[in-house]
Amino acid sequence: EALVKARTDLLDSAMVDLQRALEDRERAITELERSYDITLEALGNALDLKDAETEGHSKRVTAFTMAIAHKLGLSDERRKVVGRGAFLHDIGKMAIPDAILRKPGRLTAEEQAVMRDHCLLGYQMLRKIPFLSEAAEIVFSHQEHYDGSGYPNGLHGDQIPIGARIFAVADTLDAMTSDRPYRRALPFSTARAEIQREASRQFDPKVVEVFLA
Repeated sequence: EALVKARTDLLDSAMVDLQRALEDRERAITELERSYDITLEALGNALDLKDAETEGHSKRVTAFTMAIAHKLGLSDERRKVVGRGAFLHDIGKMAIPDAILRKPGRLTAEEQAVMRDHCLLGYQMLRKIPFLSEAAEIVFSHQEHYDGSGYPNGLHGDQIPIGARIFAVADTLDAMTSDRPYRRALPFSTARAEIQREASRQFDPKVVEVFLA
């Protein structure tokens, strides 16, 4: 009887220790994710300072992207990756010379080529950061088009990460419905019609279908 009690007490003690260890691990993960969020916020703020013309764009397009990802049924973990990729999609522009990034007029062909490098530059910035390595793939491919006419690699269809395909729709929505120096914001109905028109060309038709719904 004493042996049974001792064994029971030992198991109870082990269970308590295990519970405490799990709680400590949960707190550590929560704190780590909070640190991630602070890091992402800082990177986004740094980009806004660099490119004031699109201030707030990253937050808005992330919200749109996350909403579409949710309706597509992506898991919580996948939505986190997609959200990080959407939020940091233009981070590579921090390495683009101000003379090109802030040029008020039309870019030359050479300047456009430099600007297009922001996809690769952003990917190179993020890919070695463990918690952003998957998001980096979205940053790299966020200018690809469903029909293969985009850049930098001319990917098409399912070759393009799903996060980038979702982002493409969200990005166009925000770009068209936001004020820009050269025009006022367009109505949502106009953006909706443009996105519908570009299904199977610029955009994944399945993503467009969910967006329209």
